[in-house]
Amino acid sequence: MKPVSTVLLFCVMLASQAARAENPSSFNLQAALSDETFDLKLNQGKTVVLHFLLKTECPYCLRYTNEYARLAATTPEVVHLFIKPDSVDEIKSWAGSLDKTGLADLPKIYRDPGAKLAKQFGIPDGYKFHGQKVHFPALVALNGNGKEIFRYVGKNNGDRMSTGDFTKKLESTMAK
Repeated sequence: MKPVSTVLLFCVMLASQAARAENPSSFNLQAALSDETFDLKLNQGKTVVLHFLLKTECPYCLRYTNEYARLAATTPEVVHLFIKPDSVDEIKSWAGSLDKTGLADLPKIYRDPGAKLAKQFGIPDGYKFHGQKVHFPALVALNGNGKEIFRYVGKNNGDRMSTGDFTKKLESTMAK
């Protein structure tokens, strides 16, 4: 009984946070390793996918970012943003482990100091990982008007939406 009640509690928590959160209609992010910025308003008409990564040296985040960076290289009509709440130095160290194989450039990693944007999107936090309190890993897809079309919030550090499942979900959502 305990595992079922834990899962039920988690689902209720996600639903209540999502219901309270109003996604921002506009936001800017600063790239951690360059002077580039991302402005949602300047990307109207494009599908934008926010990948909220964990605050730490998470190896699952590295693998996930590598997989989605390769997908992004083949789908230029979809903008993928990899977002970490870490400091510039922490991101620089972490990004040094990304695999550039098959990519023209390493993916840009954007900073979300204090996980402010993650909180605005209602990504739950309170998850403990490597002794740090972090938000759950999440993916939020926005349509060309900046409105959310779907999201996936993991239940632990290794729970991520696969690129195959993402592609199917995006295609089915766009077909509607």
